[in-house]
Amino acid sequence: MSIPPTFNSPSISAPNHHICWHREPASEALEANEETLAAIRTMIKAGSRTELVEMLKRWDPIDVMQLLVRLRLKQARKLFTWLPANPSIKVIAELRPEYRSLLMEEATQEQFKDILAGLDPEDAADILNGFPEDIAEALAHRLPDVEEVTSRQSYADDSAGRIMARKFVALPKTCSVDEAVAQIRADASRIRKVYTLYVLDEDGRLTGTVELGKLLLAPGSATLAAIMNRDFLAVSSDTDQEEVLRLARKRDIRAVPVIDGNGRLIGRVTPKQLNRIASEEAEEDMLLMSGVSPEAKANDAILRIVRGRLPWLLTGLIGSSIAATVVGSFEDQLATAAILAAFIPVTMSMAGNAGLQASTVAVQGIATGNIWSGEIKHRLLKEFLAALMNGAVAGCILAILMLIASTVVTIEAPLHLALATSLSLLSVTTLAAMVGATVPLALNKLGIDPAMATGVFITSSNDILGVLVFFLMATTFYLS
Repeated sequence: MSIPPTFNSPSISAPNHHICWHREPASEALEANEETLAAIRTMIKAGSRTELVEMLKRWDPIDVMQLLVRLRLKQARKLFTWLPANPSIKVIAELRPEYRSLLMEEATQEQFKDILAGLDPEDAADILNGFPEDIAEALAHRLPDVEEVTSRQSYADDSAGRIMARKFVALPKTCSVDEAVAQIRADASRIRKVYTLYVLDEDGRLTGTVELGKLLLAPGSATLAAIMNRDFLAVSSDTDQEEVLRLARKRDIRAVPVIDGNGRLIGRVTPKQLNRIASEEAEEDMLLMSGVSPEAKANDAILRIVRGRLPWLLTGLIGSSIAATVVGSFEDQLATAAILAAFIPVTMSMAGNAGLQASTVAVQGIATGNIWSGEIKHRLLKEFLAALMNGAVAGCILAILMLIASTVVTIEAPLHLALATSLSLLSVTTLAAMVGATVPLALNKLGIDPAMATGVFITSSNDILGVLVFFLMATTFYLS
């Protein structure tokens, strides 16, 4: 959903306060709302329920959601119990799953039943996914559309069947354009937004699609079979949502039809859901690249935080220990020329950064479908040449700085040391970039999330590689 940077909700005068809310951008709190928060906290504490509810009814649901998130949990729960079904329905639809669960308690379950009953089944099922399993099951069986809600939950998590909307316009191929337009008008209030008309054969199987613009420009007497697109994309209900997003981007389509095992149309993945998938996958990749479990939440218990992060930290510890062992194996070289120790952090940093840059680009390319199997060799060649140029520039700069420093500080054999360190940077930058570019591709071929290649794995492996190459170069060109 597109949110303008600022928005002034309608305000109502309260004693000694002019209460309004400024729309807050994502992950940012505005100081302008502090006075509003203080006023609302005072009203909650004073029990001014009627006055506060009447005011919030005039606010945009997104603003009410942002207000709830900014309040203390106890106050947010109390305020939520005061809200009637409208605007609570829209507010709950905007809340992130972790906040929905925090607001959920025994005293408010009846209110949630009424709220969920007023939603479309797909919206209700989507919201229930954010609740604990036992609470979601108890609420689902009390909803009027219990069969549709529970059938949606029967699909695997993160599958097309789980996220698809069941509202769409589908007509037989013998239908005329005029009849199709009339049907779309009749269904407009139920479906809200129509981008594509789906065309079915005699057995109800999806046989083609017609974009809305093409439908409106076609002759009224023409049949859908005459104007439909037969080269369409459809996915099965068990297709992973990330694959659905990749295919939609590749084909540049706004909504993706979902079919069952017999080819019958059962739903569609809407643009809203595609945007949500993109956001979720980007967040998951960011967490993996940071060495954090994708299941991590801001309100996790201490033990859960430890279980989610400790394995990644221990992996980094193992990598650092191996790098330290490599350094220790060159103890004699360090004793001969202690100045070499000053360049170990430089080499490790360049190796880690080069590898992380290359792996991040590779992960992004795999996720968006921009890396095809036929162009892997070409992409790796580009990475190699770019890393070679970066390493050469960095090595030359380091060599020049070292030669300048040798005029001020006494350095034994500065030319040889400059040669050794510059060649080290050239080598480790190139090797680290190639490792960072190839490991995600290899993991993707093995069916493993390539985002796992970044973070501690790439950084640790390239630290080891960088230290080893540095000492080999120093031994060859400086200490020989």
